[in-house]
Amino acid sequence: MKTALDNRRICVTGGGGFLGQRVVACLRERGCDDVFVVRHDEYDLVRDENVARLYRDARPQVLIHLAAVVGGIGANRDSPARFFYENLMMGVQLIEGARFWGVEKFVQVGTICSYPKFAPVPFREEDLWSGYPEETNAPYGVAKKALLVQGQAYRDQYGLNAIYLMPVNLYGPGDNFSPQSSHVIPALVKKFTEAVESRAPFVEVWGTGRATREFLYVDDAAEGVILAAELYDGREPVNLGTGVEISIRELAQLIASETCFDGEIIWDHSKPDGQPRRAVDTSRAVETFGFHARTEFAVGLRRTIRWYKAARASELAAVGS
Repeated sequence: MKTALDNRRICVTGGGGFLGQRVVACLRERGCDDVFVVRHDEYDLVRDENVARLYRDARPQVLIHLAAVVGGIGANRDSPARFFYENLMMGVQLIEGARFWGVEKFVQVGTICSYPKFAPVPFREEDLWSGYPEETNAPYGVAKKALLVQGQAYRDQYGLNAIYLMPVNLYGPGDNFSPQSSHVIPALVKKFTEAVESRAPFVEVWGTGRATREFLYVDDAAEGVILAAELYDGREPVNLGTGVEISIRELAQLIASETCFDGEIIWDHSKPDGQPRRAVDTSRAVETFGFHARTEFAVGLRRTIRWYKAARASELAAVGS
């Protein structure tokens, strides 16, 4: 079956990042030989001259926009202006460039953070505009949601085939484990692993533990992005997820068990929980381009922990030598 990616020049922004590396690898496995990988150190896409240079250099027929400034609750709380401005400017300029350069298809990857704070669970795409996002990540979520509006406007006025995907929280080997900017799974894996190494009697975790999240293994997310690029041409946004919800308390207990931590978990109620609940309805992705997440959460989590322990052991060995 002929798809939108056959014999096309494909450009992937954020191609050196956590999700981007998987997307690029999957494209090449599918036989896409002409893939232009965009990295921040070569193209700062917040600056319009670099966006223009990118289009001149890559001349893409398909552009998959994954580049983003992202982080957990703490990073969003500390840098709301940066998260708003840089995410908005990258997307706005890339979509305008896609129109100007005649790109055949533009794939915008948005975020689950765009949903209203109290959207009905599971989140359905129709509820995206029913309220304001949760405050700690609203600047990021609003910036990303504005790109949905832009893509639809450019579709209506210029005929740009822009599609919009909203993945839930991603996790997996190769994630960002920095304490300053990591999301909840890598942050907890790091905390519990180091607590076991130091024989700490307790681990402190932000919030109450009552908030819930949904997680998508990074390889499954890459598959979803590529399936949508191949098969979906609609104007409406599409959730990418598993439909499985887990509380942060359950998550912490599971990671503690998988890392063999047997101490106490102390909940710091002075820190924010973030959005009270997150879980998505995945039916539109199933119906429109046949996406089903294949990795069970426990399996993906074990792979992530195993990868982090191996990476940490190599890092410590290098320091010791």
